[in-house]
Amino acid sequence: MLHEILLSLSGHPSPLLRNDYSDPTASSLISPPERQLLDTAAHLSDLHCRLKDETSRIRSGHPSAICRAVASAIVMIHLGAFQLKILEVEDSILRKDAALVGAYNIVPLTAVVSQFSGWTRRLEWLWELVGFMTADEGRKDKLPCQAAKLIDRLRNELQTGYADISETAQSLLRVAETSWLKQVAAWVLYGRRPTVGGYDFFILEDEGEEHGYRIDNDLLPSFVTPSTAESMLFIGVSINRARSRAGTDLGASVLGHLASQHQELARLSSPLNSVVFSRAITSIRYTLSRTTLQKLLPLARVLEILKVLREFFLIGRGEFAIALTQQADEKIRSRWRRADNLAYEKRNNLGTVIVKEGEVSAVLARTWAFLGSMQSEHADEDEALELARDLLRLHVSKSIEAATPAKGSERASDKTLDSIVSTPFRNLLFSVPVTLTMQIQSPLDLFLAQSDLQIYTAINSYLLSIRRAHLRLTDLWKITSLRRHHPPPPRAPYGNTKAGIAKTRLLRERWSLRSSIMRSTWSTSSAAIFFLGETEAYLQVEVVEGLWSHFHDWLTGKGEPARGEHSRPQTSQGPLSRNDNTGNNAQPESHTTHKDTQPNHDPQTLSTAHRQYLSALTRRLLLTQPTFSTPLYELLIQIDHLVALVHRLHAVWLSADLEADEGVVDAFSNLDAEERDVRAQLRGIERRVKFGIEEVIAALRSLSLDSAFAAEMEGEEEGQVEEEMMMMMDEEDGDGDGVVGKYRPRRVGGIDRLLMKLDFGGWFGPVAEDGMDGI
Repeated sequence: MLHEILLSLSGHPSPLLRNDYSDPTASSLISPPERQLLDTAAHLSDLHCRLKDETSRIRSGHPSAICRAVASAIVMIHLGAFQLKILEVEDSILRKDAALVGAYNIVPLTAVVSQFSGWTRRLEWLWELVGFMTADEGRKDKLPCQAAKLIDRLRNELQTGYADISETAQSLLRVAETSWLKQVAAWVLYGRRPTVGGYDFFILEDEGEEHGYRIDNDLLPSFVTPSTAESMLFIGVSINRARSRAGTDLGASVLGHLASQHQELARLSSPLNSVVFSRAITSIRYTLSRTTLQKLLPLARVLEILKVLREFFLIGRGEFAIALTQQADEKIRSRWRRADNLAYEKRNNLGTVIVKEGEVSAVLARTWAFLGSMQSEHADEDEALELARDLLRLHVSKSIEAATPAKGSERASDKTLDSIVSTPFRNLLFSVPVTLTMQIQSPLDLFLAQSDLQIYTAINSYLLSIRRAHLRLTDLWKITSLRRHHPPPPRAPYGNTKAGIAKTRLLRERWSLRSSIMRSTWSTSSAAIFFLGETEAYLQVEVVEGLWSHFHDWLTGKGEPARGEHSRPQTSQGPLSRNDNTGNNAQPESHTTHKDTQPNHDPQTLSTAHRQYLSALTRRLLLTQPTFSTPLYELLIQIDHLVALVHRLHAVWLSADLEADEGVVDAFSNLDAEERDVRAQLRGIERRVKFGIEEVIAALRSLSLDSAFAAEMEGEEEGQVEEEMMMMMDEEDGDGDGVVGKYRPRRVGGIDRLLMKLDFGGWFGPVAEDGMDGI
C-alpha cells in the first residue's frame, strides 16, 4: 500500500487513492482517519498529475517565451523537488529510519503523509499560477497570458506573507525576469526584436510610426517607467540606424562596447528594482551616445536644424515672413484679376479664385528667390537659407479639419500637440488651410518627431498671421494718394489763372472731404497697429527669443545651471549679483569654468529637452487658451476686411478722379453709390475692429486673474521628479560623468506686462454716427 501511495504521488494515477470508498465493504476496511489521509495524498497526486500535463502543454505550445520558461522552471525546480522528496521518503522507509518506521517495522500512514504537509499549499499555488497562464487560451477576444502580466503577478505574490510561497514566487520570478532581460538585451545591445516567442515583447514593429517601431504600454511590466521604455526604444532604433550604415565604422563601434553593456545588465538581480534598472538603461544610452551617436548625429547638425526651425518656423528671420506675405497677397490678387477677366457666367465659379497646390509651392519658390536676391546683394553665404530651401515645403491641406492637429490619435501622442487650440490661423495666408512643413531626414528623426513639426506648424501659422495683419495695416500708409493731395494742385503759371485757382480749390475741397472720411479709419488702423506691434513684440521678443536663447545656451553649455537646479531668470544675472549677496570672490571663477564645460547631450536627452521647450513655448504663447485665440482670430479677420475695404475705397476714388478730371466714364458702374456702400461698410468694420481689440484685451485680463492658467504656466513636465532622483543617484554613485544638467525652461513673459502696454486710456470712447468721437 505504501508503495502504491508513493507511486501515485510521483504522478502515476492509482485506483487506491482515486476510489471513493462508497462501498460498505470497502468502508469497513478503512477507517475515517485513514480515509482523510488518503484523500490528502490523492489531492497531492492529482495536483502533481495536472501540473505535469498543463506545464507540458505550455512548454510545447504557448506563444510567450517567458511563460514557457516559467512552466519549465515549475517542472524542473519545484516538481523535481517534490519528486526528490518522494524518493527521500522512500529511502527513509527502506533504511528503516526511526522517524518513519516504528516497532515491528510498522510504517504509520500519518507519518508518511505528514512528510508532504508543506507541499499542499505550494502545489495549489503552482496550479493557480498555471491556470493564470492558460486562462485565456482558445478565446478569440483575448490573447493568451503575456509576459508583463505574469511578471507583475509573480512580483505581487512576493507579498503573500507565506515563506514557502514567497520562495517559490521568487524562484519563478528570477526565471521570468531573466528571460525578459534576454529579450531586452537583444534589443538594447543588437537592435533586434526577439525572434522566438517575442509576440508579447513591448517593442512592436509598426510601419506607420516614424521610427518603424512603437511601444505597447500594455506589454510593459510595472517596474518599467515610461521614460525607461522610451530610452530602450531609442537605443534599439539608434543601433538599427548605425548598423544600417554600411561602409562606415559605426557598426563596429556599436559592437565594440557590448562587453561593458552586457555587464550593466548582468549586474541586475531579481526582483528588478525600477530605479536600478532605469540607471542601467541610462548608462547604456550614454555609452551608446559617447561612442556611436556623436558620429551619427553630431551636436552641430542638431544646432543647424534647430536654427532653421527658429528662423523660419518661429519667424526669427523677419524678411522671410515679409516676402512670404507679399508673395501670397500678390497671388491672391492675381487670381481675382484673372477671375474678373473671365466671362460673366464663369465668375461665380470658386475654382477660379481658390489657390491650388502648385501655386502655393510657386509662392514659396518666389519667396526663396527674393531672399536669395537679398543675399546676393550683401554677398553673404547663408547656410541656413540654403538648408531651409531644401527642407521646407508649403502645402495646401484638403480640409480645415485635416489642417488642424489630430486630437487623440495615436500619431499625436504628444500631450502638447493635443493641448493646442484648433483655431484655424493657417487659413489666413491664402484663405485656404496652408501648412509650412519640413522633411525630417535620417538621422534627425532620432530627436525630432513628426508631432514636434506639427507643433512648429501650428506656432508658425499663429505668429505669421499676426505678422501678416501688422504688415498689411502698415502697407496702407504706402498708398500715397490717401495721405497727400493727389493729384497735386497745378503749378504756376497755370495755377495763378482763374481756371488754375478753381482747379486748386476743387482739389483742396476734394482732399479735405476725403481726409475727414479717412480720419477714423487712420485712427482705427493706428490703434490696431499699436495693439499688434505690442502683442507681436511680447510674443517674439519676450517669449520666443527668451525661451530660444536659454534653450540654445543649454545646448551649447553656456550659462547652464547646476544639475538638478531649476533655471529661473534671476539665476542669469551674472556672478556680480551673487557676489554682492554672498561676499565670496571665488564665485565668478566657478561660473566661468562651468560655462566652458562642453555639453554631452545624447539624442534622447535632446529630444526630451526639445519637447519641454516646445511645451513651454506653446503655453507662453497662449496657444493653449481658446478664450484668447478665438477673439484674436476674429480680430485678424476683421483687420483683413478693413484693409480690403480701404483698398476698394481707394480704387473707387481713383475711378471717380478719372471720370471727373479726364472724362473716363465707366457705364457699368455707379461710383457714388459704390462709395456710399463702401463707406458704410468701413464704419461698421471700424467698430468691429475696436470691439475685437476690446475682447482680446478682456480675454488677457481674465487670464491674468485665472488661477488655473497661472498653475498651467507654472506646471512641471511629467517625469521631472523621477529624472531628478535618477540624476541624484547617478551623482552619488559616480555614474554621472559627462552628463550635463537637465533642461528646465526659463520663466519668461508675463501677460501683466503686456496688459500694461495695451492700456489705451480713453481710446475706447463712444462711437458716433460718422466716426469715433473717443479718438
